[in-house]
Amino acid sequence: MKERRLNHIFKPDGKTLIVAMDHTAIFGPTKGLRKPGETIQKIVAGGADAIMTSFGIASHFAKELAPVGLVLRADGATTIIGEDEQAPIFFGIKEALRLGADALCVSAYPGGKGKELKSLEGLAAVCREAQAWGLGVMAEMVPGGMNAGPEFATKENVALAARLGMELGADWAKVPYVDDFTFVTEASYKPVVILGGSKRDDIAMLKEMREAMDKGASGGTIGRNVFEHDDPEAMTRALIAIIHGDVSLEEAVAILRREK
Repeated sequence: MKERRLNHIFKPDGKTLIVAMDHTAIFGPTKGLRKPGETIQKIVAGGADAIMTSFGIASHFAKELAPVGLVLRADGATTIIGEDEQAPIFFGIKEALRLGADALCVSAYPGGKGKELKSLEGLAAVCREAQAWGLGVMAEMVPGGMNAGPEFATKENVALAARLGMELGADWAKVPYVDDFTFVTEASYKPVVILGGSKRDDIAMLKEMREAMDKGASGGTIGRNVFEHDDPEAMTRALIAIIHGDVSLEEAVAILRREK
């Protein structure tokens, strides 16, 4: 059963583009998430393989999400108006099964002050139960935590984080991109995808995805660089062309511009 669910996310080439749409729980209804249903339709039209989102969006927009794989965000996070502290697991296996989700996403923070052990415990608990029920788990592994400085973004730390997620039972890891990403993928025995991070220049995002694929990545879980884009469908198509079509950066940029 797990293989069937994972096949909803990873295509026969073993690669995937997951669009993350769970940010409203932290930042509120920002650009692209004020009307989630409309944005989901654009992303689906662009060919995304899966969407990772919150319990609320997954529940309310089930029809719009039906054509793609679904990853449910299991853990919580403090909002931008709250204090930075470790949040618990909010939703689990029962909720995922009721929603028809294929996998859950849990974050963990190796090296994160006051957060490492608790976040790893949460990830392990979800992996343990998900394995019993045939659900996939994406471990979002961020060395030092979401607000960590550049000293944490080393190839050694990212490789450690990716492997740690796998050792605790995750089916694939979502990690920050580093220049020597081959060091990370060669140290991993399960798929590794890159996270998108903050919204930036289109070419910079596409270039990073092209480089990551060249260095063994299995795709990306990209959020703000897709749903905050003026044309989410076009950006989705361009990323898909790199991930599944193995097109060059120049070809991907041309696809993005033709869609506008």
